[in-house]
Amino acid sequence: MSEPMLTFDNLTLGYDHHPVVHHLHGEVAQGTLLALIGPNGAGKSTLLKSIAGELRPIEGKIRRRDPAPGGFAYLPQQTALDPTFPISVFDLVAMGLWRRLGLFGGLGLSGRRRLEEALAQVGLTGFERRPIGTLSGGQLQRARFARLLLQDAPLILLDEPYTAIDAQTVDDMAELVGRWHREGRTVIAVLHDLEHVRSHYPEALLLAREAIARGPVRDVLSPANLAHARRLAKAFDGHAAVCHRHAEAA
Repeated sequence: MSEPMLTFDNLTLGYDHHPVVHHLHGEVAQGTLLALIGPNGAGKSTLLKSIAGELRPIEGKIRRRDPAPGGFAYLPQQTALDPTFPISVFDLVAMGLWRRLGLFGGLGLSGRRRLEEALAQVGLTGFERRPIGTLSGGQLQRARFARLLLQDAPLILLDEPYTAIDAQTVDDMAELVGRWHREGRTVIAVLHDLEHVRSHYPEALLLAREAIARGPVRDVLSPANLAHARRLAKAFDGHAAVCHRHAEAA
């Protein structure tokens, strides 16, 4: 058996020493298509940030296997991008090649061809010189997916990729995610639309600051599991004591 793409070993995550995700254990195999679901504030985005290396664990470990050459690709929530920033669609998408070319590396003919192909795959041919501030929400998300395409990564992390975009863009980008899965890439997506999860994802992890259930979607999304997750989310005490073990270490 190949080494897991991800391993969680007693993983506890949080901010200012206040735990948000508690004692997570488990593995994510290469080629998994996994939906991260749960109530608001359940720790889903926090877990993605930790996988991406943006958040250090309070306790435990997360191990990520990065097969050469692509490593991982991370799509934060769309609100993380300022649409007023003076940048074109071409420049935004070209950022997907930075890991391979370096900050000051030139695209060259092959890079430009790959960029044009990525734009075509997301339906943005002819948008290269458009400022991102002129795009609709769906068009901007298509450009961000084109950037992911250029990264050509074996592990793809998507944080609420379909929030506030049109239905056609959701369908088109979901088809792209399905293609990544068929190619053997590992895709983990934070999602809120449970019907979309049921239709497009074989496996889910239900979080409510701890793992409630993990496995086939039809089993994870049981009424009992969803009710349990809602109860835990409502019972969370945002003023709970800090994790002194980590506070002392810091």
